[in-house]
Amino acid sequence: MIARLKGLLDSASADACVVDVNGVGYLVSASTKTLSALGTPGSAVLLHIETQVREDAIQLFGFLSLPERDCFRLLTSVQGVGGRVALAILSVLGPDDLAHAIASADTASIARANGVGPKLAGRIANELKGKFGAVALGTAAPLPVSSGTVADALAALAGLGFRPMEASRAVADAQAELGDGAEVGALIRLALRKSAK
Repeated sequence: MIARLKGLLDSASADACVVDVNGVGYLVSASTKTLSALGTPGSAVLLHIETQVREDAIQLFGFLSLPERDCFRLLTSVQGVGGRVALAILSVLGPDDLAHAIASADTASIARANGVGPKLAGRIANELKGKFGAVALGTAAPLPVSSGTVADALAALAGLGFRPMEASRAVADAQAELGDGAEVGALIRLALRKSAK
C-alpha cells in the first residue's frame, strides 16, 4: 500500500493531480482545498495517501495533513459515502469544521457538499457523532458542554441567525476564555465579539 508520496507536482485538474516521483507519475484524487494549496507545476509536494484497491482499479487519495486523511477514513466508513463524496465534503469543510458540524448536528453545512443530500448528511452526522475524538484536530477550541448556560447562549446566537456550527464555535471560544462558571450574558457578548473579528 502507498502511504505517502513526496515528489514534484506535474499537473493538477479540478479533482486530481499528478505527482512525479523519480519519473513515475501518480494520479492522486484530492479535495479542492488540498489541490489549491499545492502550488504550481514543478513545486515540491508531500501528500499523505489513502490507497483504495477495488477489483477494477487502484485509487490514490491525497491529503496535506493526517487529520484530513483521518476524516476521510471516517467519512468513507459511512454507508453511501465513497471516496469522491468524502472529498466533496472535505472540499467544503476542513477537519475542524467537520468535527464541529457533526458534534452540533449541523447537517446543513455537511449537505453543502456536491452529491450530499439531507438524508446522507443526517446519516453522516448520526453515525460519526462521538467518533471524532480519535482524530487529532489541531488547535480548535473544544466544543462547549451543553450546560444550561451554554445551551442558552447557543439558542440566543441561533436566534440572531448564526448557523449551529458558527454558534458552537463562537460559544466554545468564549467559554474557553471566561471559564465554566461564566454567566449567559457574558458568554453571548464575548461570542459576538469573537465572531465579529
